[in-house]
Amino acid sequence: MDEGLEARTLPDSNAQLEGVQQQVDRLQRMVRISRLLSSTLDLDQLLQLIIQTAADMVGSEAASILLEDRRTGGLCFVAATNRSADELRCIEVPVDHSIAGTIYKTGEAAIVDNAMVDPRHYEEVDTRIEFQTRSILGVPLQVRNRNIGVLEAVNKCGGSCFSQEDVEILQTLASQAAVAIQNAKLVDDLRQANTRLAQIDKIKSDFLSIASHELRTPLNLVMGYAAMLREDASGTLSEEAEGVLRGATRLQGIIKSMTNLSYLESGVTQVKQERCLLQALVEDACKEWMPLASGKRLTLRQSAPEMPIYVNVDPSKISTVLNNLLDNAVAFTPSGGCIEVSIRPHTGMVAVSVADTGVGIPSGELERIFEPFYQVEDHLTRRHEGIGLGLSVAKSIVELHSGRIWAESVEGHGSRFTFMLPARWDH
Repeated sequence: MDEGLEARTLPDSNAQLEGVQQQVDRLQRMVRISRLLSSTLDLDQLLQLIIQTAADMVGSEAASILLEDRRTGGLCFVAATNRSADELRCIEVPVDHSIAGTIYKTGEAAIVDNAMVDPRHYEEVDTRIEFQTRSILGVPLQVRNRNIGVLEAVNKCGGSCFSQEDVEILQTLASQAAVAIQNAKLVDDLRQANTRLAQIDKIKSDFLSIASHELRTPLNLVMGYAAMLREDASGTLSEEAEGVLRGATRLQGIIKSMTNLSYLESGVTQVKQERCLLQALVEDACKEWMPLASGKRLTLRQSAPEMPIYVNVDPSKISTVLNNLLDNAVAFTPSGGCIEVSIRPHTGMVAVSVADTGVGIPSGELERIFEPFYQVEDHLTRRHEGIGLGLSVAKSIVELHSGRIWAESVEGHGSRFTFMLPARWDH
């Protein structure tokens, strides 16, 4: 009798052990899937992982994910395991009078053993993709108690019905999948937003660069003629010419700010060096600023050695350095003052200085004037326009050319800004 009992209980024990082992295997697989879900931020790859896992773990012919479309209020297929996934993405499933819609609205799982006789079955899907849906197991995708979509398993393999165990498996997967989908969507949205911002930033930087360059030449012509008219005319006409010069001077400051902002946006990182005659760069910069200096009744002169001095530089960027230094000199030198741009060779180097007879800089400020947005005068009471980027941009450009820049000044007696560059001179 004891032997018979032992014979009857052994198969039951083996079945229990087999069932326990299946549960352990299922849990271990769910842990692995959970790790994959949490580490996958590519949305399309994540969706495919979820539906393949769903179909495999509950033993269904296919699986799909539908997510809410806030623009239309319906549900849209975003992934499916069958060959018609692309076609499914074009189909919108109404929330009302559909199985997926019911699951989405109620937030409860549903098993439909015979979809063909269920009035909620949305037959257009089967018609469009030439597929026959026999049975459906669907669970909601929830994030923080809010339904964002539905995970469906379609057609249980072998013709059997979905079980409560299948429901639990799919719910466990859905709870992890919903958070992963939401995170991936946020990352994808952020990536798209960053791409759009980068495009907008490029358009803005290009506009600043092109506009400041194109405006400078015609503005110099206006300023030159206005200065000449002011000197030659008298009375009301001379006063009107003076008004034109003041407006042009203000516009010149705006252009300078635009140029500096474009350099700030681009990071001033690219240097296209070529062999340039330094005297020619200085002469061109002085010609550009001569109308404004004349309009303010300033003397602008140059001094340079007769021997040609060549530098390997990015000419447009060194021109920006000269323009920024001349802008400072013109802005802070009272009418009747003098500005001198000089070139002095040193051993293997060349120094370019812009000296003025202006208001000067307090000794305690000399170390900070090259900081971005720093201005010596109080920003509420300062008389000179600008955003405080000119000297910072000049410093960045000079250092990119393996040079250095510094300032010397005595308050009330003018300033001298000097930058040094590697150079060579030809006899």
